Amino acid sequence: MDAAVTATAAAAGLTAAFAGRLGGFELDVRFAVPARGVTALFGPSGCGKTTVLRCVAGLTRLPVGELVVDGEVWQRGRRFLPPHRRPVGYVFQDARLFPHLSVTGNLRFGHKRTTTPGQPVAFDEVAALLGLADLLDRPIGVLSGGERQRVAIGRALLSKPRLLLMDEPVSALDRISKNEILPYLEALHAALDLPVLYVSHDLAEVERLADTMVLMTPGRVQAVGPLADLLADPSLPLYRLPDAASVLDGVVVAEDATYGLSMLRVAGQTLFVPGRAGGAGSRRRLRIAASDVSLWRGRAPRDSSILNVLPARITGAKPDEVATISVFLALGREGDGPALIARITRKSWDELGFWPGDQVHAMIKSVALIDAPQGPAPGQRPRAPDRR
Repeated sequence: MDAAVTATAAAAGLTAAFAGRLGGFELDVRFAVPARGVTALFGPSGCGKTTVLRCVAGLTRLPVGELVVDGEVWQRGRRFLPPHRRPVGYVFQDARLFPHLSVTGNLRFGHKRTTTPGQPVAFDEVAALLGLADLLDRPIGVLSGGERQRVAIGRALLSKPRLLLMDEPVSALDRISKNEILPYLEALHAALDLPVLYVSHDLAEVERLADTMVLMTPGRVQAVGPLADLLADPSLPLYRLPDAASVLDGVVVAEDATYGLSMLRVAGQTLFVPGRAGGAGSRRRLRIAASDVSLWRGRAPRDSSILNVLPARITGAKPDEVATISVFLALGREGDGPALIARITRKSWDELGFWPGDQVHAMIKSVALIDAPQGPAPGQRPRAPDRR
């Protein structure tokens, strides 16, 4: 590996900066994100997400470009590592498989083409994680859209990448196929220590999969940070969406089999969630719609059908429309916990005399589990999703 690759940057992570014009489109972006977990490039169609991904892969070269991955310079000034020397796996919107090869042949092709030393996962493990073990001998032509995309992901993983690039990998699938493949993407997130750049314009996908978000407007980066923080940031437009929500990461502590509930610990608080959430110690992601959060002044109510009543502090508020207002909260009595959004009527805000800094109770009418378990219970290895 030459000096262009081995030069060491000041800090680990992924730092990217690309600027230039492509036809009538001008791109000028700069961001730094962790070199771990899933980072979503999110924004409207045509804002430059795919162009950024192609720049990271070296497939598009703009007049200004810099890319440092986990301390190694891939691009800076005259240094430009060509695409075939960049240890990335690229998954496109369409699977782009070889129709004359079987599933095994396509997977093995990814392995044969790599020149990167080391291998994060073995062939059998990739096949198991992606639910491909029973499909290995099948021709590509008989696979469903979701199955083809899983093969494409497996091929990318077997190329031994240090960075996985995914360009809207489920956007071309119908809803059934999309719902089939998302749990496998979640399983990969839990099982593999591999950074992923994931392009999407579907916020529901991002809420399920991402740890970090790069929020884009046409040709620019508007904000970068942890997903939960950006969703609840009053200076950003995400809270204004009709389906605005907060995401919280919790740990399963117990199961109430009598009532079919799971108990999760979130920032020192206990949340009850319908259904089985996995074994004790499993990490789960929760989605709480802003419209499902009510506010209560004073002590937590005892005689209420709402199970989840958490102390919080109001950190801010912004009017949405004539009738409603978005209230920004931080969980915990001191307001030192994760962010939460409530959408209430302006009439309620005024009559109850709420104000930033007030201590309240957030009454959460509905909590949704939006992913497969993010991690194993202690002493267990993650498993591929059960398709039964």
